[in-house]
Amino acid sequence: MFQAMNLFKRKSISELQAESHSEHGLKRALGPVNLTALGIGAIVGAGIFVLTGQAAAKYAGPAIVYSFILAGIACAFAGLCYAELSAMIPISGSAYTYGYATMGEFVAWIIGWDLILEYLFAASTVAVGWSGYVVSFLKDMGIVIPAQFTGAPYNHIAPTDAGWNVWRLFTEGWVSTGAVLNVPAMIVVALITILLVIGITESATFNNVIVAIKMTVILAFLAVGVCYINRENWDPFVPAATAAGQFGWGGVLRAAGVIFFAYIGFDAVSTAAQEAKNPQRDMPIGILGSLAICTILYIAVALVLTGIVKYTQLNVPDPIAVAIDSLGSGVRWLRPVIKIGAIAGLSSVILVMMLGQPRIFFAMSKDGLLPPVFSSVHKKFQTPWLATILTGTIAMLVAGLFPIGLLGELVSIGTLLAFAIVCAGVFVLRFTDPEIPRPFRTPMFWLVSPLGVIFCFCLMAGLPLDTWARLIAWMAIGIVIYFAYGRRHSKVQIRSRAGGGR
Repeated sequence: MFQAMNLFKRKSISELQAESHSEHGLKRALGPVNLTALGIGAIVGAGIFVLTGQAAAKYAGPAIVYSFILAGIACAFAGLCYAELSAMIPISGSAYTYGYATMGEFVAWIIGWDLILEYLFAASTVAVGWSGYVVSFLKDMGIVIPAQFTGAPYNHIAPTDAGWNVWRLFTEGWVSTGAVLNVPAMIVVALITILLVIGITESATFNNVIVAIKMTVILAFLAVGVCYINRENWDPFVPAATAAGQFGWGGVLRAAGVIFFAYIGFDAVSTAAQEAKNPQRDMPIGILGSLAICTILYIAVALVLTGIVKYTQLNVPDPIAVAIDSLGSGVRWLRPVIKIGAIAGLSSVILVMMLGQPRIFFAMSKDGLLPPVFSSVHKKFQTPWLATILTGTIAMLVAGLFPIGLLGELVSIGTLLAFAIVCAGVFVLRFTDPEIPRPFRTPMFWLVSPLGVIFCFCLMAGLPLDTWARLIAWMAIGIVIYFAYGRRHSKVQIRSRAGGGR
């Protein structure tokens, strides 16, 4: 007899903590510096080098600064909740694992399936941005890659009169671009997949070097750009709203939902919890430290960027390079430096996103919700190699076929949903399991957790209907897979049927 309540069977915290101390699994090699660098590596990328300019030009104008503050506040609430759970449950799986411990298996599956959307599509999105900067950099050097091999074959503009007609939202608005595939985007995903298969230590070292390069470049841009700010470019700071729903305070909210993509890196830190040397101490440092550093950087770059160039000129793949060009020949030397920094920065984002995705697969497979192949660990490299190769293959195809705007909004809405559930999970766990030791405790959880949920859903509300439709379709597919495979093979469900479940 089907029992609905079995869908909400939880994994015990003690069981999860025992798994974290298992000798048979992933290699513990990451310290607080590595974890903070992983967060910065994921956060500082497409958001700062691509989406800042595009969101300012299309939605918020100079008030993009307010959008970053709104998104940063939502992330601060979520980051505090992530820090508590990652220190308490130091195991791979991120929000999926936390959901399993707090709200049960079905919610955990929804989060896990949602995280697949986040990490997989995030890697593809950033690879498209990486391609734009590489193509531009090579062109400056006299190397021209044919346009048909540097872009998506189709772009999508959702019909404005479709409402909730899902069929029209999916099938109408596709425009041929004349391109065949985005080959550079596919190449970088392939190379990073190989690196991640080789090992976590090598990947972390590569990321640390890349983070140092891109931080230096961003600081150089700020140091030079602040001397060329024209305050007239900030007037009006909040452009008047248009009939199309752009600009004004509505545009600020819409931009916050779009550029939320820029913040997703800090939660990727939690996917590496089982590879941290001292997760109870180091996970909160990595999550909150990377979030604080990057929020300050985003606000500073947004102010300088919109101060140098009128926001209407920033709807381009390389807005920071455009800003440098506008300053005249005296600082043209900074243009190639900016592009190198962008290429390096975007590379590290792809790496961290693709590091996170296989570890979500790994955790779900260990629980029986996905086939055992996803939890296969390489004997020599001690990495989830088969899941990494599968992730890389799919990310390559998505990066080669789809435009950055469509992918970015999908990632944002998936991330916001995961963050909202994590915030709710902290609140629930304080009442269901108050006795469990918490190396890090979310301050004023009774306020922080609900506000995290509210902020996330407010930002989701600012995203377009076609993005909501795609999220719902993705979740529907996931639910079918859960009932067809996951629920039947779940270790928690098997123990429950045998009389040994919680």
